[in-house]
Amino acid sequence: MNLTEKSQKYLWLPFTQMKDYDQDPLIIESGKGIKVKDIHGKEYYDAFSSVWLNVHGHRKEELDHAIKAQLDKIAHSTLLGMTNVPATELAEKLVHIAPKSLTRVFYSDSGAEAVEIAVKMAYQYWQNIGQTKKQKFISVKNGYHGDTIGAVSVGAIDIFHQVYGPLMFEGFKTPVPNVYRHPSEDPSVCRDECIANLETLLEHYHEEIAGLTIESMVQGAGGMVVMPEGFLSRVRELCTKYDVLMIIDEVATGFGRTGKMFACEHEGVEPDLMAAGKGITGGYLPIAITYTSEKIYEAFYDDYTKLKTFFHGHSYTGNQLGCAVALANLDLFERDQIVAQVDEKSTRLHELFEEIRALPHVGDVRQLGFMCGIELVSDKATKEPFPFESRVAYKATLKMRELGLLTRPTGDVVVFMPPLVSSKEELREMVHIMKQAIDLVTKEEEERIAAAK
Repeated sequence: MNLTEKSQKYLWLPFTQMKDYDQDPLIIESGKGIKVKDIHGKEYYDAFSSVWLNVHGHRKEELDHAIKAQLDKIAHSTLLGMTNVPATELAEKLVHIAPKSLTRVFYSDSGAEAVEIAVKMAYQYWQNIGQTKKQKFISVKNGYHGDTIGAVSVGAIDIFHQVYGPLMFEGFKTPVPNVYRHPSEDPSVCRDECIANLETLLEHYHEEIAGLTIESMVQGAGGMVVMPEGFLSRVRELCTKYDVLMIIDEVATGFGRTGKMFACEHEGVEPDLMAAGKGITGGYLPIAITYTSEKIYEAFYDDYTKLKTFFHGHSYTGNQLGCAVALANLDLFERDQIVAQVDEKSTRLHELFEEIRALPHVGDVRQLGFMCGIELVSDKATKEPFPFESRVAYKATLKMRELGLLTRPTGDVVVFMPPLVSSKEELREMVHIMKQAIDLVTKEEEERIAAAK
């Protein structure tokens, strides 16, 4: 039995209909720079950063060395009731690069866990200070925060979450401004309508609302929806006004992805809690963090007998290997001016997208830094989507694979999130491949639909 047959017989892949995988199997064997290679020797651009997390490319010498050096000391020891050297040093660095409101770091293993921790902290904070009525959460429609039950409960993407409805805790939902899909296409009108809806909700229910969860500036899995200017800062103002904790999800947007270290910096927003992960280790090892304010931390600090302890933890919390490579990653951010690079190269990327915007079935191209989405539509004038069963964006990504580029769609949106070190020439080559694939697949689908009429 070869490797492909073994993968089909024994594996169950995440976010994958295995019937699709059986038709188009792929096994990656190695990687170097911003490319990966499969078991047959074919190379591909890693155009979604191995699901939104690679920063410096694969086999980065400094990151490899950091892990090897840590292995010579110790691979792991628990953070329950004690700490370790790299976890302590990393926490200091993380606080120094965070918004000023955030002074404490709680480690975990994934973005979903980081969000779940934030939700539990927010809930228990109010219990610890005696405001026991505040138990519910507001989440943003079309939002995604991970796949654990708590993270699902504060998410709102029906195709992912609806089936788990009976398992989820109830909360409130508020709309997010999607300018492309708004009748006016006026960012300020779209923004203000959503803000008014949120304020009405807070006016009526703030006494029972513990917190609000929101992705930072861009909704990722919900279709790369970039929030209009002023929306996130207005949400912050309302949370402060109505005494609701603001939980920002920077798992996808953090660590330089949008041209700032954290996306909330675009609007000077300082949250009460913030989840981050993905790029924290440069895409090497599973470390995630939940930042919190000193005020929240102090609500848990008391005699043990008061039972205010945050009873939460994971076996590999603060793992030394992950923290060591995260430290090296942050050193590279500083040495190579990664955030400034992304900010500068994103202007060039915006220009390159012009050739994709011009395609007849590209309705919208949304971008903030290196976080990009290309929405495909059946009719550009009316914005009518392709039929659900057409799976045009998925077919386009399969064509991209044939042409030497890997990415995944989210619904009708093709995701483009390349490693942050991608050169301008590499960006040009990747955009050209995407253009070819989208053009070919959408024309084929147009012809198929016409023939069926």
